[in-house]
Amino acid sequence: MVQGANALPAKRGRFALLTAVALIVLPIGVTAAFAQLRGHGGPVRGLAISADGQSAISGSFDSTAIRWSLTRNAAEQVLRFHSDAVNAVVLLADGRAATAGADGRIAIWTFGRTEPDAVLEGHTAPIVALAASPDGTALASASWDRTVRLWPLAGGAPRVLDGHTQNVNGVAFTADSHALISVSYDLSVRIWPLSGAETPTVVPMPTPLNAVAVGPDGEIAVGGADGKVYFLTDAGARTGEVAAGPRPVISIAISPDGAQVAAASIGGAVGVIDRKARNLARTLVGPGLPVWSMVFMPDSRTLLTGGADNIIRRWNAATGEPIDPILLETAGDPLAAYAGDRGAEIFRACVACHTLAADQGNRAGPTLAGIFGRRIATAPGYNFSEALKHLDIVWTPETISKLFEVGPQAYTPGTKMPEQRIGSEQDRAALVQFLERATRR
Repeated sequence: MVQGANALPAKRGRFALLTAVALIVLPIGVTAAFAQLRGHGGPVRGLAISADGQSAISGSFDSTAIRWSLTRNAAEQVLRFHSDAVNAVVLLADGRAATAGADGRIAIWTFGRTEPDAVLEGHTAPIVALAASPDGTALASASWDRTVRLWPLAGGAPRVLDGHTQNVNGVAFTADSHALISVSYDLSVRIWPLSGAETPTVVPMPTPLNAVAVGPDGEIAVGGADGKVYFLTDAGARTGEVAAGPRPVISIAISPDGAQVAAASIGGAVGVIDRKARNLARTLVGPGLPVWSMVFMPDSRTLLTGGADNIIRRWNAATGEPIDPILLETAGDPLAAYAGDRGAEIFRACVACHTLAADQGNRAGPTLAGIFGRRIATAPGYNFSEALKHLDIVWTPETISKLFEVGPQAYTPGTKMPEQRIGSEQDRAALVQFLERATRR
């Protein structure tokens, strides 16, 4: 379940099979009218586009990355290495790519090869964001082990940047490559000078932060769990804020010309902000599922989004319209039968990763069908982490409520769920009551 946090990992298993099947039916060439990119077997967690706009790379909960031709709208290569969700991807200045995942590893790839050129290890928890320095010398990674690591691309030991007290959810370089920006669930932005051992500038923020981007002029934009985008100077002074929507912002992108900021939410809408005017110019409305990743094309008008429905979509960011005429097709609202139920609304952020009925099976997370009375990590057909298998927890109204009162990391150490809490006792009770009704066998 998700509330204003980053990706839920998924194991390879059936997702890899679904990916393979999907790629078999991908067309060799498609007209511009059908601009969706389909091939992943799980939510699309990371996106990056080449400088010429001809190709892209995506990472998914299905544990793969895919290289795409944007001129043919077709997959060119599937990269398989990670043992868990691929949460972040980036294209490097030398034409290679980097992928990072919930397995805590970074793989450096030359396209066309079936194995990575190098594997960077050291993080002790999922990596959720990557950034390449504009000067091409370094790669930065943000992890839920509460550290940022700076990896020299020429080789050598990484520089470990620590100080955050919660999950680090985003990282970005300044345009001159002289500093690194990190954001965390600990309500802070940190600006790390890279020319020496200077201590970082720590900027307190009013909300947990999930994403960061830096404009071509050096201005910093961060996305918060309160649905707002906050703007800061390169020195850390706050210069404004814009409400992108009512739901937590989980992905953020700035157009190459610096004019627009796109902020995607856990609820599926993408707010497009006029950066100069500091207002919400328009909202892109998709199927209503979380949008985990976004990137602008070089023209600064076209936006690619990757979401929980496994599809990469194209939008005209200037008009707010989808480029693909079949873009908004959906399979229906799985919670339509529970309209008006407060617990169902709280659960809505979870439907991308969890089903409620046994015949719907597992997704990125296990099905919740029959959860009450079941021991933790025993749902059939799902590959749980070893740490969960050793916990002595049986799911009851009390234990589920406790999970969201203290947070998954404290209550279920070793979980792949993001750190999240439901502070309201009434909301926790409503969620539990909904699950009791909806998950009966």
